Amino acid sequence: MSDTLSSAFADTKPHYNILDGLRGVAALTVVCFHLFEAYATSHLDQKINHGYLAVDFFFILSGFVVGYAYDDRWKTMRITDFLKRRFIRLHPMVVLGAVIGAVMFYFQGCSVWDVSQVSVMALILATLMNAFLIPATPGMEIRGVGEMYPLNGPSWSLFFEYMGNILYAFFLHKLSTKVLSILVLSAGCGLAVFALCGSLGDICVGFALTEENIIGGSLRLLFSFPAGLLLSRIFKPVKVRGAFWIGSFSIVILSAIPRIGGSEHLWMNGLYDTICFAVAFPLLVCLGASGKTTDKVTTRVCKFLGDISYPLYMVHYPFIYLYYAWVKNEHLTFTQSLPGAVALVAGSVVLAYLCLKLYDEPVRRWLAKHLLHAYGSRSNRNGG
Repeated sequence: MSDTLSSAFADTKPHYNILDGLRGVAALTVVCFHLFEAYATSHLDQKINHGYLAVDFFFILSGFVVGYAYDDRWKTMRITDFLKRRFIRLHPMVVLGAVIGAVMFYFQGCSVWDVSQVSVMALILATLMNAFLIPATPGMEIRGVGEMYPLNGPSWSLFFEYMGNILYAFFLHKLSTKVLSILVLSAGCGLAVFALCGSLGDICVGFALTEENIIGGSLRLLFSFPAGLLLSRIFKPVKVRGAFWIGSFSIVILSAIPRIGGSEHLWMNGLYDTICFAVAFPLLVCLGASGKTTDKVTTRVCKFLGDISYPLYMVHYPFIYLYYAWVKNEHLTFTQSLPGAVALVAGSVVLAYLCLKLYDEPVRRWLAKHLLHAYGSRSNRNGG
């Protein structure tokens, strides 16, 4: 990999390859979670019920990696340099996800959303808004189900990811470890209250511009991203064998646990969510950062899963809309649609890899060459 492309990634330090692999496993659980939305009547009977918690794992992991990569660079790095790097890392796939969603939009019609009534101009506007991460308001978005980004739903988490990176650049990196700990504790208490006492009994929020989603989504970010940053400062590795496989199994199990407490005891599921985001996920990040791959198979699996994790997350959902419409239009059971489900997961993985190699890496290489040259020159002069 060239020096220019290396600079397009978050850092030039060694990667935690097990964390890369765990991010890929979490992305796969998100795909499976979204598949089962076609059969759910509510959050209560959704299969892979807690797959939405993968986003909280992503936020913690992002904070950890950003802190590890950049905390010691602020003497020679400007805020604009950092933001350019994060833009290069994140935004090419945001744009591609919006374009794929737009191309597939008119093939996704079903009883839940009538795409035939949407004009081409409205679709073009929605595509531009999604590509620039401008959220749509409920009642104004073209699918009619209230999403901030109706062409590619998961873009909502990138909106918050950008907010986390902006907060880090202007504010969080300046905080002492003690003050950062207080912030993490305060945000964690707020998110726990939301989970335990809220009307949903979960933290599956952030994807719409409603009061509940804005508050919940903000709390998810304000705990998880700074918590990852805090871990990057205080983390001490311990010897762990089989860390990737232990972590992968844990992520799958935590995601697949059925809804707890039903509609009568919402706080029970809120407690489970709290245990996951406040205890389990920080421990999983520490586990992944402590372990090392010791065999070629695990090393290759971690690298592949890490490479495709972000493209997979950003390109799979337009196909979920298509799958959802197919299931609803044909009144299919899961057994009847199983071949389609398998094809969707496998096809999304293949597409993610192709997008990585044919689009994401070349675009990041080009952007790094044109946007990071000045920073590289300054770093060289400063010995960085």
